[in-house]
Amino acid sequence: MPARRTRSGDPPGQGVDEADPADLDADPEAVARQICLRLLTAAPRTRAQLADALRRRGVPDHAAEAVLSRFAEVKLIDDALFASAWVESRHHGRGLAGRALAAELRHRGVPAEDIQAAVGQLGPEQEAATARALIARRLAGTRGQPLPARVRRLVGLLARKGYPPALAYRVVREALEQEGLDAAEAGLDLSDAPDPAQDGEPGQDGELSAW
Repeated sequence: MPARRTRSGDPPGQGVDEADPADLDADPEAVARQICLRLLTAAPRTRAQLADALRRRGVPDHAAEAVLSRFAEVKLIDDALFASAWVESRHHGRGLAGRALAAELRHRGVPAEDIQAAVGQLGPEQEAATARALIARRLAGTRGQPLPARVRRLVGLLARKGYPPALAYRVVREALEQEGLDAAEAGLDLSDAPDPAQDGEPGQDGELSAW
């Protein structure tokens, strides 16, 4: 088989050999299958990610569509399963909220209906519990700081993880009150505090830009 050329600039796990023009002319579907299998061996991929990889490597659209459809038919590609596993892993592993997870999945080309179903796995109680756990792990590190600074830091943490402002402030207020602090007595009304994320959208890593 003719030697392949490797794209050194591709991210880890995506440095699949470029397709040889002669192979593309002879059997573009075989080339497409090879590229997809190599990518899927490295890590799960969405249909959109594979389609983009094939396009960048010069595979004709008709060959790419034929191979992707076949892979979806035999469940080598399953965007719904990908989305469900992504939500499970990223919520429990990094504490990301549904808003951030949805942004990550959109960035990877997952269809809206699959995103909705996957993110729907997280009920309000689950998100609140995870937010409380995140704050509990960081609370001690803010002790000794002025109360407004503590609030900004803690709420900012939740904002970057994609939690809505109302939930973030409620969880932080609960945590501070459990320490015996009274935010109202300290002159800080958490319910009227501004959104530290300023309604920003999650970035490619799924976390919101705050502060």
